[in-house]
Amino acid sequence: MNAEPSGKPQNFIREIIENSVAGGASVHTRFPPEPNGHLHIGHAKAMCIDFGFAKEFGGKCNLRFDDTNPAKEDMEYVEAIQRDVRWLGFDWDDRLFFASDYFERMFELAVELIRKGKAYVCDQTPEEIREYRGSLTEPGRKSPFRNRSIEENLDLFERMRTGEFEDGSKTLRAKIDMTAPNLNLRDPVMYRIVRFDHYRLGDSWRVYPTYDWAHGIEDSIEGITFSLCDLDFENHRPLYDWFLSELDIHHPRQIEFARLNLSYTVMSKRKLMSLVESGMVSDWDDPRMPTLSGLRRRGVPPEAIRSFCETIGVTKVNSLSDIALFEHCVRDVLNKTAPRVMAVIDPLKVVIVNYPEDAADDELDAVNNPEDPSAGTRKVPFSKTLYIERSDFMIDPPKKFFRLGPGREVRLRYAYFIRCVDYVQNEEGEVVELRCEYDPETRGGNAPDGRKVKATLHWVSAEHAIDAEVRLYDRLFLKERPDAPGDDSDFREYLNPDSFKALCGCKLEPSLKNADPDITYQFERLGYFRPDCVDHSSESPVFNRTISLRDSWAKAKGKT
Repeated sequence: MNAEPSGKPQNFIREIIENSVAGGASVHTRFPPEPNGHLHIGHAKAMCIDFGFAKEFGGKCNLRFDDTNPAKEDMEYVEAIQRDVRWLGFDWDDRLFFASDYFERMFELAVELIRKGKAYVCDQTPEEIREYRGSLTEPGRKSPFRNRSIEENLDLFERMRTGEFEDGSKTLRAKIDMTAPNLNLRDPVMYRIVRFDHYRLGDSWRVYPTYDWAHGIEDSIEGITFSLCDLDFENHRPLYDWFLSELDIHHPRQIEFARLNLSYTVMSKRKLMSLVESGMVSDWDDPRMPTLSGLRRRGVPPEAIRSFCETIGVTKVNSLSDIALFEHCVRDVLNKTAPRVMAVIDPLKVVIVNYPEDAADDELDAVNNPEDPSAGTRKVPFSKTLYIERSDFMIDPPKKFFRLGPGREVRLRYAYFIRCVDYVQNEEGEVVELRCEYDPETRGGNAPDGRKVKATLHWVSAEHAIDAEVRLYDRLFLKERPDAPGDDSDFREYLNPDSFKALCGCKLEPSLKNADPDITYQFERLGYFRPDCVDHSSESPVFNRTISLRDSWAKAKGKT
């Protein structure tokens, strides 16, 4: 197999595969999620590695569901994972597989190990198995059932399969070495009794394989050549190799890489599920969640996720990636692709007192994306009454505040210069309306006499504005590592109470009446926003903030 030079930075996995391909090896990988929850951004890194290397070297990548734990699996997750994989830009063609497809073959191979005297049925309880296992400093002890005859083991294993015994009463264990320095080789469990119907197979099985046993068998059956796993499986590799060598079947090469850890985030499906089940988030696709469905709903483009995964690279050392870098990758993509529009999320009414009452329709040309001239322009209506952001006016502005104040002049984006001549307050002293004058000679935002202003404000015509709900999302956790190793506190204690805020009565320019639900827009000066895929409609618009405009990563690195 020949592969074109990728031009990508070298890493240890690419080097291994390049050398193997040079020696005539083919490249066949797999992405093996468990259907017990939704995928998160950590799985995106694994996807980029599994599918990415297969594509780079002209190989194949399977999508395989490791559905060996029926108590936690559901077809809903299978369907959601397939949507996520496709959304991220990958395809498995006709290679969709399930571990449960191989249950019969796995059972046959387990019987083969029993016949070879390499596996036995054990009656120890889970607690006793842990006790007998020993520790890193103490050898394990042999199970009292370790020397059962092959005939008795075969009989008991078949009866386990048919459901004769209760959950937890028996296991099938590999017979390896109870004194091995690697605890994973101390007679690991291969099968356990689980009297729970499988979401695909119903009640046809009452024994289910452990992942350690199933993993290598699945890879072997599918002809996988490179089994790419995260570092959690490094200590399990000797067991992976032992099973395949004892069975003398196709033996893929397992290679481990550092998983993705992201600051201000948790990457455990179990912990994410606890947030969903406790109602601390609305669901798996809550826009604050690091799940791919949540990121998609929030408006994060898949290109940004792939760019982020490529930027952090592939290493053998676990580390914490800065969420600011991820946000920078999101902004970098959206800055080039997002259409610009104007929206006011905390509206303050502005009356242009010298604007003609009977003025004909006044439409101004607005640029759709200054980064992409091919995006063209659109028409934005102007009228006597406008809305600006409340934060863009102060009665007594400080020295470095250059926006509107009494007697001050500013530019309205794409429109005119206006000067504040008066303001109206309610009984509580809150400013509820500004009275301004406009200079008709400054149409388009430039003064013929050459005078300058220090601020340009976005605005929306009150007559043409669309009322909308805008939802502001922020980081879900306040602590950089909410589930840091050694921290015994509940990670949920670090939830950010201000991670979600819904603003009603926001004013949007009329072009957003038929906003494309698959497009993320830049609300000028405010950030990037996407129509909510669940609650948005043309009658009741709802926009989620994808991300703000402020790029702390680029600023820290001296980028513009």
